[in-house]
Amino acid sequence: MVENHLASESSPYLLQHVNNPVDWYGWNEISLKKAKDENKPIFLSIGYSACHWCHVMAHESFENNDVAEFMNENFVNIKVDREERPDIDDIYQKVCQIATGQGGWPLSIFLTPDQKPFYAGTYFPVLDLYGRPGFGSICRQLSQAWKEKPKDIEKSAEKFLTTLQKAETITVPSKIDRIILDEAALNLFQLGDSTYGGFGAAPKFPNAANVSFLFHYAKLSGHAKFQEFGLKTLRKMANGGIFDQIGGGFHRYSTDAKWLVPHFEKMLYDNALIPVNYAEAYQITKDPFYLDVLKKTLDYVLREMTSSEGGFYSAYDADSEGVEGKFYVWSKKEIKEILGSDADVFCLFYDVTDGGNWEGNSILCNNLNLSNIAFNFGMTEDKVKETLTLCSEKLLKVRNSRIPPGLDDKILVSWNSLMITAFAKGYRVSGDVKYLDAAKTCVSFIENNLFENDKLLRTYKNGSAKIDGYLEDYSYFVNALLDVFEIEADSKYLKLAITLGHYLVDHFWDSKNNSFFMTSDSHEKLIIRPKSNYDLSLPSGNSVSSFVMLRLFHFSQEQKFLEISTKILESQAQMAAENPFGFGYLLNTIAIYLEKPVEITIINNENSEIRELFDENYLPNSFRVTINDSAQLEKLSQYPFFAGKTFESKTSVLICKNFSCSLPLHSIDEINSSL
Repeated sequence: MVENHLASESSPYLLQHVNNPVDWYGWNEISLKKAKDENKPIFLSIGYSACHWCHVMAHESFENNDVAEFMNENFVNIKVDREERPDIDDIYQKVCQIATGQGGWPLSIFLTPDQKPFYAGTYFPVLDLYGRPGFGSICRQLSQAWKEKPKDIEKSAEKFLTTLQKAETITVPSKIDRIILDEAALNLFQLGDSTYGGFGAAPKFPNAANVSFLFHYAKLSGHAKFQEFGLKTLRKMANGGIFDQIGGGFHRYSTDAKWLVPHFEKMLYDNALIPVNYAEAYQITKDPFYLDVLKKTLDYVLREMTSSEGGFYSAYDADSEGVEGKFYVWSKKEIKEILGSDADVFCLFYDVTDGGNWEGNSILCNNLNLSNIAFNFGMTEDKVKETLTLCSEKLLKVRNSRIPPGLDDKILVSWNSLMITAFAKGYRVSGDVKYLDAAKTCVSFIENNLFENDKLLRTYKNGSAKIDGYLEDYSYFVNALLDVFEIEADSKYLKLAITLGHYLVDHFWDSKNNSFFMTSDSHEKLIIRPKSNYDLSLPSGNSVSSFVMLRLFHFSQEQKFLEISTKILESQAQMAAENPFGFGYLLNTIAIYLEKPVEITIINNENSEIRELFDENYLPNSFRVTINDSAQLEKLSQYPFFAGKTFESKTSVLICKNFSCSLPLHSIDEINSSL
């Protein structure tokens, strides 16, 4: 079988296309030079390994010999993994949204030899279908236009470029005040689905940052309806098919409004962001339901998505054996054969019926309480719970013998950093040290494998790392370092976080528009230097940067960090108020900024009652560090946050706000009074 130019790539997505008859190249000097030397337009195809419609288009068009022959003759064909190159993806997604009003993957862009876009779309069927032009006919028309009307193509490309450049500028700065949060919370609440939770109609995404903001705003404002909506959303998600009921972990999104039928791919970042919501919900309610979902999700990542070196894999495909969801669904007959006399209890609880709830099979979901099942079968609730646990273990064992979905085993700094944060939060609310160990092991993995010459690299696979780190890699990792530092208080974490914070300011900051670029000043030059401003599937690099700069300021008292955090917030505050759906993480940061963070230092961690008071309470505007011994405190004394603090023989707590600190507090009553 003939291989194209992708054979030397490490990305699982690119390697999926190595035997296509299309003569694919990666995005590199060779392919870009070839387009210029031969004066051929570039066909740029961007996707990722777990993308269902990427597989469909590949099968229909890129495995089609006739289509491939025409592509090879008339274009330089370049494949990009959007997870490896978010800068390229960001630029051309914006082009697609300008051209069509929407984006997505696979992303299909036609470029001039100097990388300027002139035609954009997402999935195209091979023939005219679903009201979409066929990919084959598009290629023929654009190839002909390039040869016969090159000036028209250039004119179109220049128009796209001008629009892109305008889109990268930030609006006029606005004052940061409480009304921004009030307006944003009301606007976001109006987008909510009061019946099933979540925002908007189908397809429905988890939107973890928005749930966090509603929790925070409820505490700030005293209006419980925002908190109740967030809790409803999390409960509906956890009971639906978007949550893997027996294996743990969340699928990418729900194709319906009820959270029943997921798009079955599992992304690392969803399983890092969503558990933080459940940790918050548990702190707010003390309801073990939320803690259970958090632990099942983190345990899933430990079991299925953790490499032997301590990093976390990127994704599992939606498909197995060429069928979406096949790995995860069940027939009632199959379940009865496996579970025997316990099947009736399991099937009633998880909505398994003879006809199924999706394409003749059943997606496991739950809309009944344990009390309903107990009453129906004349059992105690504890006995029902025990039965369901045993049944789930049996089914999981059987499921693990099936042919699994494809695994994307590359390791990305940004997504791993989100996972470090999730494990740190998981440790705090559960007290299970395996979660803290996983967080610390991953920090060490990144330091040892993806930190080179004082710079972060983006991606790791097969023992080697490559591609300079992006804004999200730096900002997420600094945030993760601080999350681990607050628990462990090892000065090495804070020192590295401050070092990387300075690197961000020196190499990513755009002083003209008061925001960070997505790429550093030494990165490969593209047609524009893109920005990341919207909190959607992932929090934007600028939103997380504004938060970490605020955190770094409080630990170091370096004024530059506060100035930059403030400038980012001011540059985007009005957009956040008007379009809160895309700014949940930033709004959280604005709330902390306005409230003024509470600085909490726990010295000598031996009093478990005091420790639990902080771990189990929802304190979204606090920065809290636990000092375990006098040696830790001595090493940290150079940082203003810890200056003048002394180690005591019993647990003491210092609470500071607005540059004023309490005396050492030793009792629960004193601490509660101060808080």
